[in-house]
Amino acid sequence: MKNIEIEEDLYHFIASKTQHIGESASDILRRLVMPESVVSKTEPLVVEEKPLETENTQSTLLAELADLKLLEMPKMVDRFLAMLALLHKYHAGSFASVLTLSGRNRTYFAINKDALLATGSSTNPKQVPDSEYWVITNNNTVKKVTLVKEVAQLLGYSDAQIERLVSLFCPETA
Repeated sequence: MKNIEIEEDLYHFIASKTQHIGESASDILRRLVMPESVVSKTEPLVVEEKPLETENTQSTLLAELADLKLLEMPKMVDRFLAMLALLHKYHAGSFASVLTLSGRNRTYFAINKDALLATGSSTNPKQVPDSEYWVITNNNTVKKVTLVKEVAQLLGYSDAQIERLVSLFCPETA
C-alpha cells in the first residue's frame, strides 16, 4: 500500500463521500473515479455486514467511561475531550467520518488547528487526546452534547446506546 499526501479540502471531500462505516479512502476513490472496477457488471455485490461493536466492546467502552469519572471533571470541555478521545480509541478506523460534521458557518472537526481557526474568530480548537483530530470547544454544553450524539450516530451507535453515553457525559441533559 502506498501513502499519498493530499490537501485538507480534498480529504474532507473524500470523507464526505463515505457510504458506510469502515470504508477506506481507497474504496471511496475507487468508487468515485473507477466505478467500473468496484463491481463487475456480471457479479452481484455481496457486502458482509459486521456489527460495529460486540457486546464485549460496548461493555468495555462503558466500563472505561465509568472509570474516567467524567462527572468529577469540573470543566465541561475536559469531559467533552475525554469522551471524544474514548470514542476515537474504540473507533479509530471510522472516526474520520466526524470531519463531515459542520454547521451553517462552522466546521466542528478538522485534522489541524488552523483549519478550525479559519472558520471563525472564537473557535478555541483543541486536539482530541491521543488522536490527530481537532475540535471546536467554545460551544455551549447543549451543543457539546449534540456533537457527542452526532459523533456516536456516525460511528453506528443505536439511540439507546447514544442516550447511555450522554447520561455518562452530561446527565443533566439526558
